[in-house]
Order: sequence, then structure tokens, then C-alpha cells
Amino acid sequence: MDYMNKSIEELHELLISGKVTSKELIKEALDKSHQVQDKYNAFVTILDDAKETSVTDNLLSGIPYGIKDNYSTKGILSTGSSNTLKDYVPFFNATAIDNLTKAGAVPVNKTVMDEFGMGGTGTTGHTGIVKNPWDETRICAGSSAGSAAAVAAGVYPYATGSDTGDSIRKPAAYCGIVGYKPTYGMISRYGLFPFASSLDHCGVLTRNVADAAIVVDNMKGIDKNDMTTWDSSNIHLKDSLDGKVKGKKLCYIKELCDIEMYPNATDELKEHLNNFKKSLDLCKSIGMDLEEVSVDQTLLNAIASVYVVISCAEATSNMSNLTGLIFGPRGEGKEWESLMKDYRTKNFSPLIKRRFVIGSYVLQAENKDRYFHNAQKVRRLLVDTWKDLFKKYDAVILPVGTGPAKKLDGAEDILDDNATALEEHLQVGNFGGFPSITIPNGFINGLPVALNITGNCYDDANILNIAYALEKEMPYKNQIAGGVKHD
Repeated sequence: MDYMNKSIEELHELLISGKVTSKELIKEALDKSHQVQDKYNAFVTILDDAKETSVTDNLLSGIPYGIKDNYSTKGILSTGSSNTLKDYVPFFNATAIDNLTKAGAVPVNKTVMDEFGMGGTGTTGHTGIVKNPWDETRICAGSSAGSAAAVAAGVYPYATGSDTGDSIRKPAAYCGIVGYKPTYGMISRYGLFPFASSLDHCGVLTRNVADAAIVVDNMKGIDKNDMTTWDSSNIHLKDSLDGKVKGKKLCYIKELCDIEMYPNATDELKEHLNNFKKSLDLCKSIGMDLEEVSVDQTLLNAIASVYVVISCAEATSNMSNLTGLIFGPRGEGKEWESLMKDYRTKNFSPLIKRRFVIGSYVLQAENKDRYFHNAQKVRRLLVDTWKDLFKKYDAVILPVGTGPAKKLDGAEDILDDNATALEEHLQVGNFGGFPSITIPNGFINGLPVALNITGNCYDDANILNIAYALEKEMPYKNQIAGGVKHD
């Protein structure tokens, strides 16, 4: 019997009743890990020696899960999917992983990602391309590609992820699962390999909203090692899920959702936006109020550029410690400069090198005002625009991207320039540190598509409850790649 396709609560009940043991769940998860690895290349490391834990009242106890490979794990290879750390074994755990360990959760693998989180395709990790379980010719998106593929393929009910631009939410969308990025600082980033510190969020990928709430309830908490964390002890996400959303006010942005904005729209985009409209009607049918709002198209079109400038600048600084002198494979040379140059030249992928060049360029004294400071100003304009919306509305609801997962070979139809904003708008959730969740809302040509709900900082319980209520009305909860499980 398969157990790993069940929800966390279902597994907990089976464990408590004695119908299954933690050891049996771990064996199944490991067996499926090897099968998924052979088909989709989702893992950097499979922990075949994983041991069962005691089953307690904690819902996560005894249940296997996966860890994205940019979380530090004591005594376990943690590479960030980069050749620069291909043999790196940390001596400490990330705080979020320690919290899950205290809950009794059992890690069974480390998942592949885009190198150091810099990429949205799942194709730049040093161990190779991650394939989408719904269609092996398509990407999972990134950077949490391996986590998304594993959860979608039924290896376990959840895996950790990190989100700097959309790196949890876009892979979740492409793989037909749930991706949740909490408010900035709700989960400690201590022990998460930094990409862009002002944008990085820890989070989770699951197959239903309740599981996302359960996992983050256990991951979150104030941490003396991360000064950006805040006390969320009075927030109980799972207990707040009651599905009562009558009177909640949502808005969607005309410039992103109106098909008239895309005169050269592909059939996939037309179907995606039409499917989104059906989801809006569903929101109304369960008592929520929907309004269309307008946002300056020029501002929306700037989202992607702002993200590139700020994230590359912060990455250049954060990763200056990757010299090959402190840790990682030693470069060749007679003095430290040549050692470092050889190490960085040989071990970083072309994508990473390009990002470092951009980051260094925008931080140069003669360029800083024109690029970096201007990007910060536009970031503030975008965040203020969204915050103004949150004064009137509980959340912003939008489609994720322009349709289903893209082809691995890079083939895609030419879209309108405005479609870039539709692909990249999730980055605003990182600019403002807003809680944001993606849930599946349909299929196009047999491939999953999704919608996103984003709310104001610290309003995580409200955002998850809206997603929970909407999920209950759709048949896409707990689905495994290749088929849909109907409640």
C-alpha cells in the first residue's frame, strides 16, 4: 500500500493507530526517492541510513520529508547545487531544520536546486537538470525544482524550499502542488545559504494548504541568530483554518489579467486567463468580494529589472566568501589571487558568473546611483502600491505566470512585452516580504496551472485561510503527478 501520497494528518492518524510505523514510511520514501531520482533527477543526496523517530502528538513526528540543498544540515552534504561546494559537509543545522527535528520530522534526502538559488528553471544545478513529473520534456521552474518534483511525484507530503523571487511558488505552480512563502522573518534564515538577504524567504512545498500550515507552524519562530525574525508565537496557522471567508475582499490587477492587454496572446495564455476568471467566479460563489484594480503598466514592467539589479548586487556581496580558500575544492595557483581565480572560474556556472558581473557592475561607484539606488526606489514604489491595496483588500489574487511549465529545450511562443510582468509579478511578494501562497487551479493540455494569493505582512493566517477555502471548492487537493485525487 502507498502511504506517501497521503496528507500529513492522514499519516499521523495511521502512525498513532499503529497501522503503519515510522520505519515503514521511511522505507517507502527512500524507495520512491531512488525511483524518482532515476526518472527526474530530483536529489543531490539520498539518506539511505535515515532512522525512524518516536511518534508523538506532533503531527510531523515520524513522517519523512525533503530538504532543499541550500539548508545547512549537520554531517550531511550541503552543496547549494554548486561545484564550489560539491564536497561541503556543514557542522551545524539551519534553525528551521533544527525546529523540524525537534518536531520529530525525518529527512530522507537533499533536493536539487538551481545553483545557489539563482535561476528559475531547475536546470543549472551541478548534478544536472530536474525534469517535471507531469511531463519530462518540461521544466519544474526553480530554484526549488527538486523539492517540487519530489512532492508532486509522491515521495513524501512536504519538502522545504526557499524563495527569493518566486522560487517556491513558481515550481509549485508548474508541478501542480502548493507553495507557501510566509512573511519575511517568520522563519529564521540562519543556516540558509544566502542569495539576496533582503529578498530570501524560507518556506515549504506541499500538496494541500493545511499541510503547508502545519509545516510552517513547526518551522517558524524567533531566533537569536537571525535578527530579522519576529515573535510569531501567537500565530497558529493550522488552527486558524476554518474556511470562513464570507465578506473577504480580494482584488486582481487589470493590466495583468485582462486578455485585451495581450494582442499576441498564445492559446495557452488565453486559456490560462480564462481559467483564472473561473477561479474568480468561484471566489464570489463562496462569499468573497472581488474587484478589478489598475496599476501603472510602466511600474509593472519594471518588476523584473528591479529584481535582477537588487538580487545580483546582494548575491555578489553574499558570495564573496566563496574563494576556495576557506572551504570547497582548492583551486590551482601559486598565490592566493590565482588560487581564487582558478576556483571561481572553474566551479561557477555561466549563469552565476553573469549574475556576479551584473552585481559588481551596478555596485560600482559610477553606476550605483543609476542602477542600484534607482532599483531600490522603484522597489519602494512597488511595495507602497501593494500596501495601498492591502488597506482596502485582504489579498491580491493573480494567475501564476503565462501558463503551464515551459519546454526544457527552451522552445516557446513569442509573447507581448507586457507578458514579462505576468511572469514576474510574484517577485513583489519578496520586495515587500509579504506572505504569499500558490495553489493549483486547473490544467491546460494535461499540465497544471495555478493562482497566487498574496497579503499584507503578518497576515499569514488570513491568506492561508482564503487559499484553504478556495482549495476546498476545487478538485486539485492532494494530487500526484499523472493523476488527480478527488476528495
